[in-house]
Amino acid sequence: MKKLVFVGAGSMAEAMISGIEASGLLPGEQIWVTNKQDTARLKSLEQKYGINTTYDSGMLFKDADAVVLAMKPKDAASAIEEIKSYLPEGTLVISVLAGVSIETIESAAGKSLAVARAMPNTSAAIGKSATALAVNSLVNEAQKTLVQELFNTIGLTTNVEEYQLDAVTGLSGSGPAYIYYLVEAMEKSAAEIGLEKQTAKQLIIQTLLGAAEMLTKSDKEPAQLRFEVTSPGGTTEAGISVLEQHGVQTAFVSCIKEATAQSQRLGQLLGSELAAANRPL
Repeated sequence: MKKLVFVGAGSMAEAMISGIEASGLLPGEQIWVTNKQDTARLKSLEQKYGINTTYDSGMLFKDADAVVLAMKPKDAASAIEEIKSYLPEGTLVISVLAGVSIETIESAAGKSLAVARAMPNTSAAIGKSATALAVNSLVNEAQKTLVQELFNTIGLTTNVEEYQLDAVTGLSGSGPAYIYYLVEAMEKSAAEIGLEKQTAKQLIIQTLLGAAEMLTKSDKEPAQLRFEVTSPGGTTEAGISVLEQHGVQTAFVSCIKEATAQSQRLGQLLGSELAAANRPL
């Protein structure tokens, strides 16, 4: 690949640019970025990563091997309308837009495109994203490999069917926030039981890291690992019993289901808005 274009210059675009450069997959001079109107943001990225930035669409899209849609989903309709004339049939378009379907992108562009959808999460900023990928039938094997390589630079990738991306959004897309919410509760409890804030934070983080490593390296199911920590009549059993009384596990299941449902609703809404924006007068 000789030229990668980002339309949108937010945190996800920056995380990808950082990962791509750090991995050596592409040098900065082969990466081009634009956004709606924030020139200061473009200048900052240009200085930090040595990339190219421009509002000249002819220059931006000329000879582009792939175009990454990284704007806010609500801006997708206007952005695709502005750039579609610069995208030849078969152009590889990579979308990180939550809830915007491949069909919606193709319909908005009004032409056949090789579209890959990705659902990364905010841990991409430190190269630890859990990213799910789905592609349409026009994405060839070389392009599939390219998309995989791009997202491997910011963490782990897995391939799914497009219909599963709403579930991925509810599970791992929003997942970091669930963990942060849990840590908030642990920090509050630590304060109430007399632990100093910084000490508690270190213990909580190491506990999470250790548990994640156990899940990674052990072939045991999470329930089995939990049982092995839970001695009859012990402290862990006492704590778990309170969680069960409050229905915490059930609440987490409901949380992820609702986040998935919201992703579906937003996708339908965005699809309707894009269709309306492209409907002939």
